Amino acid sequence: MGDVVTVRVASIADAPHIASVHVRSWQAAYRGQVPDDYLDSLSIEERETIWSGILRGSDLPSSGVFVSEADERSVVGFAAISPSRDDDAETSTGEIGSIYLLPAFWGAGHGRALIERATASLREAGFAAATLWVLDTNLRARRFYERAGWRPDGAQKVEDRGSFSLSQVRYRRSVETIPNLQRATPPRR
Repeated sequence: MGDVVTVRVASIADAPHIASVHVRSWQAAYRGQVPDDYLDSLSIEERETIWSGILRGSDLPSSGVFVSEADERSVVGFAAISPSRDDDAETSTGEIGSIYLLPAFWGAGHGRALIERATASLREAGFAAATLWVLDTNLRARRFYERAGWRPDGAQKVEDRGSFSLSQVRYRRSVETIPNLQRATPPRR
């Protein structure tokens, strides 16, 4: 029997846990795609300050953060939503600005639960569609999004980080129906 996945609205008290997940997941997921010295320099304390500000500005259902828990309230992942920040976005478009999990929980249903809750909240807020950005080289994440019904919409951007750049592609999906992700592998017996 698998672990129970719990998704709830994040509070300001979750900022240190979200920051830790953010840094640890970047360091694992982007190794080989982003320079090691940048990944090694990521600061949980700096991210905690950023996430505290984001959490203070939450205005669900259109903007906010959800956390996924395992093992009696241990935060193992998060997803943040907002109205789209893209210059070409219509007002009917929301955005999943980030979704990250601790590596030990990849493939365990937490990502699926987070993306479903984020999409449902955007729908509840009245958005018709949602977008998200992903590194073009992050094939694992791209497969995950595609299984959830997201598709590249042709938009691309390059984010300059000083000593390196991040090439990203935008994915889009309707949020008029809530996604129902199916596991790619059969359940364990």
